[in-house]
Amino acid sequence: MGERQAKAYFLGRRRYEPIHALQQHLVSLRADGHIEDLILLVEHEPVVTLGRAADTGNVLLGEELLAARGVDLVQTGRGGDVTYHGPGQLVCYPILDLKPDRCDVRRYVRSLAEVMILLARELGVESGVVDGLIGVWADRAKPAEWAGAPWASEIAKVGAIGVRLSRWVTMHGFALNLSVDLQSFGMIVPCGLRDHSVTSIEELVGRAPAVRDLALGCHEILSRGLELSVPRVEDITHVSDLEATLAGDHVSSGVAEQEKPAAG
Repeated sequence: MGERQAKAYFLGRRRYEPIHALQQHLVSLRADGHIEDLILLVEHEPVVTLGRAADTGNVLLGEELLAARGVDLVQTGRGGDVTYHGPGQLVCYPILDLKPDRCDVRRYVRSLAEVMILLARELGVESGVVDGLIGVWADRAKPAEWAGAPWASEIAKVGAIGVRLSRWVTMHGFALNLSVDLQSFGMIVPCGLRDHSVTSIEELVGRAPAVRDLALGCHEILSRGLELSVPRVEDITHVSDLEATLAGDHVSSGVAEQEKPAAG
């Protein structure tokens, strides 16, 4: 475990767009050295998000139909294609300065995968990464085993990853499917992959913890996977002004810094 420390917070269930704007401001503050490393854990209201290179044809319902179902549609600056977030899914947004010794996008993406692999293992699911595919995958036929994709009967994605870097400060992160409604992924072609399905911890082993419970108890796994010291996860579910709590004296004037493209 590295000596660097990060503060982690569980934000509760929140809509996507305000948290996206919050991330943008916190990334700017971190890049300027005004705040330390942060990890935001959240459960989102239903939303379809598009990465910067997304194929809009992978959104199978129009914006009006999505809205009628209570699903937001949001364009983001992260890497990747189209994805869905919703209740029953643990979403993690690390805001970490990778300078000076961790300026390696592949290493960072692998660390996000490692966190999800460790979390899934705690819940009875063995999983791993697959060459040529982003995210974390499990064998639907044998969820307690993972020897790699070539030996799996049917791989299915249990966790998604999408990142954005601004001056080597990270934004966006991962989403681990706990008990999320898998039918909601039918509104999209998840990550543009038509040949592979999406699964969840609940579907694989018949049970999954509440997002809040997993979030508040995951500090040790965050520490191991991200190579940081995360002493605890603070519950700020009932905080209305997240920006004031997380940014302190550096409350935004309403204009977030323009994100800069980076490999991811």
